[in-house]
Amino acid sequence: MSLAFLGVDYQHRWSKSGQNEFTPQGQSDLNAWHDMMTLNVYDSVGNGEQLAEAANQVLGNYQRAGKILRTDSRPRTAERPAEHLIAAVLGSPAFLEAAFARFVMVDGVGVVAVYSHRVYGKQAGPAMSEWLKANGQQVESALMSWGMLPTPAALKALPQSH
Repeated sequence: MSLAFLGVDYQHRWSKSGQNEFTPQGQSDLNAWHDMMTLNVYDSVGNGEQLAEAANQVLGNYQRAGKILRTDSRPRTAERPAEHLIAAVLGSPAFLEAAFARFVMVDGVGVVAVYSHRVYGKQAGPAMSEWLKANGQQVESALMSWGMLPTPAALKALPQSH
């Protein structure tokens, strides 16, 4: 399976327990990627309230691991359930990672689509700031309007890692 996001094709690299990772061609090493799409299927999330609870749990995890840049929610309408967004920068001694997470219901199941961008090295801060300034708003807008989300069933059919 492959995904298209912001004009880039992402190839399936790894799946296990509802987490599915995709990276562009040339970034197949999951220890050294720069751009990744992760699709998490939350089988236990079956309605908007549960989706909001899942978003709040992830928000807490992101707050502990880094800095929240922005959160947003789209209210429920007659056509679609509510959606939520968390944008954060997560850190480790080896890299900084910008993560944009969209929480959405797909076929009655909670799905979190996360676009991540990494900058490696101890001095990653300035490069990450420049990347966010140049790309952050475009990534957020594209993620929130991305209509090419695979179904939970299609994601579950992917080869699983052991």
